[in-house]
Amino acid sequence: MITDSGNLGDVFSAYRDSDRIAVIDLYDENNPREISFRALNESCDAVARGLRRYGLGVGDRVAIVALNRVEYLEVMFGAMRAGCVPVMINAKLPADQIQFIIDDAGATLVFCDPGFIDLCDPGMAIIDFDGAGEGSYADFVDPGPFDSFVPGPVDIAEQPYTSGSTGRPKGVLLHHKGQRWMIAQLIQSRELTEDDCGIISAPLYHKNALLAVKSALGAGGRVVVMARFDVKQYLRCIERYRLTMLTGVPTMYALMIQQEALLADTDISSVRAISMGSAPASEVLLDNVQAAFPAVRIRLNYGITEGGPVLLAWKHADGLERPRNSVGYPLPDVEFKFVGGPSANEGVLHTRNPGVMIGYHNLPQETAKCLHDGWLDTGDILRRDEDGWFYFIGRSDDMFVTAGENIYPGDVETMLERHPDVMQAVVVPAPNMLKAHVPHAFIVPRAGATLTEDEVKQHALANAPAYAHPRRVFFMDVLPLAGTNKIDRKFLKARAAEAARADGTA
Repeated sequence: MITDSGNLGDVFSAYRDSDRIAVIDLYDENNPREISFRALNESCDAVARGLRRYGLGVGDRVAIVALNRVEYLEVMFGAMRAGCVPVMINAKLPADQIQFIIDDAGATLVFCDPGFIDLCDPGMAIIDFDGAGEGSYADFVDPGPFDSFVPGPVDIAEQPYTSGSTGRPKGVLLHHKGQRWMIAQLIQSRELTEDDCGIISAPLYHKNALLAVKSALGAGGRVVVMARFDVKQYLRCIERYRLTMLTGVPTMYALMIQQEALLADTDISSVRAISMGSAPASEVLLDNVQAAFPAVRIRLNYGITEGGPVLLAWKHADGLERPRNSVGYPLPDVEFKFVGGPSANEGVLHTRNPGVMIGYHNLPQETAKCLHDGWLDTGDILRRDEDGWFYFIGRSDDMFVTAGENIYPGDVETMLERHPDVMQAVVVPAPNMLKAHVPHAFIVPRAGATLTEDEVKQHALANAPAYAHPRRVFFMDVLPLAGTNKIDRKFLKARAAEAARADGTA
């Protein structure tokens, strides 16, 4: 009889002897690989045995620098089974930041795609996923059964890193018990079953992809793993693999709905739910996505890596209808309070729940800034309505002040996207010598539109307070994306600051 160790690496242990397909690996799109639960389980055990043979054990860090592929999952789950802590690294980072994370984590071994080996210190011990002979993944693994490490209440399961948008990346210490609680909550609240087929196109170092793959496999469902997001490949997968769950960030869906011809030729009847998170979604985008998928439920999500990550369920405890722009209703065992806002139901969200991080790796002062008696300061501003539904307002550090007025970029972006010729809008602060900061907007016009800067400004002045109108408007064919497929606001802020200096207003 198989017993569950409580190890996060054993999240799909109930299906370890099943020959049903667990993963469809599209790392090589022209040669997709189908891997059964049994084969995946055996490969994870082989990694765990390889790590033990190498001399690694409980608490040792193992880094992964790769695009999405089944071997990534094998190392992640296998490392946890051995008691090691996988450190998932953004392969799009420059070499110095990748090496900073490796050094900060104290990783002694790095699993790599061949194209990223040069990003690592040549003195590091590196296992090449696609190599041959000594130093290769094929040579490293040690096939055979393995008894997983049985974790205690606070043993660390994995160590993802924050994006570092406001400083050096910080290692987030997530423990086995909390993450197993989290996955169980997701499976139940989203009613995931063995019949579901999801898709992973966000990078596996990010919380969205990590949770999606674990909850899909934990429910006994299938998951299609794309090496990276490609909008046409993503849409083709819907029909080819009969996807039931689509996941992504708003930018990805904005790119999808621009593929009107491909969408019209795609059978989307298998899709039952669309999950959207990690960034605010405008009403206009939601309208467009709902029009493209008229029979599908769209669910906005909210989460933070340090906080669980997911804190809210898709359904209300009393069965109340969910407002479209709500990010959810509290999961069981999740406590909340709002701090510093205009009322007891709005402000910076603080949470206490079984999935909250232990802290930041080797950063006790940073941990103390946001974690007090188990309560995590998320840094996000939310509000709660009279029925208990939550709504995301913005990041407290995204808000900026113009001549004493608070501006939340998401509000201005939603207003701009209501213009019929605007496909996407991003608003960032630009320095201003008189008003501290003023809004600058980056716009992707609809195909064929002849939009001018003055038209955008006049639309803003007619539909929002004057202080919120963008002082400069820049038109782009596509918006720049960061490694998580979210808008690269850091880059756009730099562009806005450069323009303000050139204008003499900074």
